[in-house]
Amino acid sequence: MSAAATDTTPAAGLTPGWVVCAGILVSDLFIPPLGGLPPAGQLVSIDSPLHQSGGCAANTGINLARLGVRVGVCGTVGEDPLGAAVIAELGEAGVDVSAIARSARSPTSQTVILSLAGEDRRFLHCVGANAELTAAAIGTAARGADILVIGGVLVLPGLHTQALTAVLMAAAAAGTRVLLDVAIPQDSTDAADHVRPLLPHVWAFLPNEDEAYLITGATDPVIQARTLRTWGCPRVVVTCGAGGAIYADADRIVRLHPLPTDVIDGSGAGDAFTAGIVVGMLRTWPITHMLGYAAVLGASVCRGLGCHTTLATDAEAQAAMAAVSVDIIEGSL
Repeated sequence: MSAAATDTTPAAGLTPGWVVCAGILVSDLFIPPLGGLPPAGQLVSIDSPLHQSGGCAANTGINLARLGVRVGVCGTVGEDPLGAAVIAELGEAGVDVSAIARSARSPTSQTVILSLAGEDRRFLHCVGANAELTAAAIGTAARGADILVIGGVLVLPGLHTQALTAVLMAAAAAGTRVLLDVAIPQDSTDAADHVRPLLPHVWAFLPNEDEAYLITGATDPVIQARTLRTWGCPRVVVTCGAGGAIYADADRIVRLHPLPTDVIDGSGAGDAFTAGIVVGMLRTWPITHMLGYAAVLGASVCRGLGCHTTLATDAEAQAAMAAVSVDIIEGSL
């Protein structure tokens, strides 16, 4: 894949559908890769930082819009210039922003992302208006949706488990397929209590392996996936960064190998992967096609700074998806 700028050519072969992405909305500030943290009081010259709309809902929504999917975003931003900028960027990408609320009480959420050579990123985060997003707002936005993607559960204080479970049950009863993702503070001790009631009502659950560890207590992603399946989750994808991903459903467990990529910034890879799953669902692809396409999209956003700056085009992703290999661990394809 080249790292050329993403175009907005619609993806061919998509079934008509309406997708709603709900969850975290953030104004991100990306600091270009540093050789190391400067000592106290030292001034370091850097390349231009990147201001960009981010958060699970924004990232997945922008990616889907660029791939030709009809998509809206549900979340909350502040009544401040950063909130206006987030809404404007989403609208310019082709996302329906009518379900984004403005808070007069809280500022727009912000994150500063520090990239260090040879190390994982550092995140400085202000929850801000994200704390005001409720299950009721998501339920209203999801009416009539074919697919509902919820991201950032467990770092959204206004999303209470019982209320969100009711929303997922209503969505499933209406024929809406739900994809669920989480973000979990490292000091969390009750993640399983909040996640477990939700799992029987989703189409698929997509944690990364660190999040799955905090939920299940298991370190092996295969065991993590098996455990989540026993809790009533129909489909589980545990993403493992450079280690690929583990997919499990009632018929199989498979290991997805990553596409080789020169990683500049891994931010947003999981959200791009989720967008690929959505496109595969709309195309009614078999699971191997769906996973391969998602893996290419996830890898593509790692080629540059930001969460969706270098997203692959649909044609680029389809051309590269055959290079993504899948091994059967259990069952058959």
